[in-house]
Amino acid sequence: MTDKNGLTYADAGVDIDAGNDLVRRIGPAAKATDRPGVMSGLGGFGGLFDLKAAGYDDPVLVAATDGVGTKLRIAIDTGHMGGIGIDLVAMCVNDLVCQGAEPLFFLDYFATGKLDTDTASTVIEGIARACKLSNCALIGGETAEMPGMYHAGDFDLAGFAVGAMERGGALPRDVAEGDILVGLASDGVHSNGYSLVRRVVDHAGMSWGEPSPFGAGDLGQVLLTPTRLYVVPVLAAIAMGGVHGLAHITGGGLTENVPRMLPDGLGAEIDLGAWALPGVFGWLMRTGGIAEAEMLKTFNCGIGMVLAVAPEALADVEEVLKDRGETVVRLGRVARGEGVTYTGTLA
Repeated sequence: MTDKNGLTYADAGVDIDAGNDLVRRIGPAAKATDRPGVMSGLGGFGGLFDLKAAGYDDPVLVAATDGVGTKLRIAIDTGHMGGIGIDLVAMCVNDLVCQGAEPLFFLDYFATGKLDTDTASTVIEGIARACKLSNCALIGGETAEMPGMYHAGDFDLAGFAVGAMERGGALPRDVAEGDILVGLASDGVHSNGYSLVRRVVDHAGMSWGEPSPFGAGDLGQVLLTPTRLYVVPVLAAIAMGGVHGLAHITGGGLTENVPRMLPDGLGAEIDLGAWALPGVFGWLMRTGGIAEAEMLKTFNCGIGMVLAVAPEALADVEEVLKDRGETVVRLGRVARGEGVTYTGTLA
């Protein structure tokens, strides 16, 4: 017997057909990220990956997970979704390479109250683009439609990356006094500090659609510039030899992240005059009246990745990085002490 008045899952706010449609739409983008080692992609209960087919003899796995923080709020409020998936991947894979690992595969989690397939497909296609650029396969994920958990139009993102290295290849390793600190330029604010960014914008009485005071385009678009992907150039630098440690400059800025690659008894000396402070950070600092120390422990301030390099390998490492499109800055050196000691000023 059929109860014509019976409730359905759709009546409860969950549209299984929309979820199936999303999987069909993103399938080609995910398939384009296939790399050696991929055994299965979307659609199964789990993704399969063959480490031997990826070229590893005695691998150690490395895993990372992250989100994009309240930068997501700006993307939702402006409707500019094209770059937020790139941020998600970058926040995970840039962490993996700091351990000396090659990113192998990625999974995403997209959660919302009511699934908008256009929005979700745009975000996930951005994830796939970033995976492709990082030689990392998008082999699975989860789209969760949860009525009552999110305000209309809102959603959340999380990412999970797994990489590998041959045993004995983990970083940091052999960081020593006298190593040169090499910085790689960021592409803007990346994906940390956006709660403060939003507070500054509110303090300035500005809206996301106004012309940006520090870059071409409107304010929201410029602030949504995606996090830079450092995977390919950094792995090439590691392969050259002489890279002893790396720090991805995320939450905590230079002040908190550089010491994470340093052994006990060693600190970092950084010359703030070694690079020009990008316009977005100068604007935030002036408009928000933010102290220099607060800037340095909140934002990347123009440096998205720092490498500790043996002096004898410096020229070769810099050449490899520049050949792959990186803007390279000699920031300072590893020295006896603790934490980060700054000279000069942000300008």
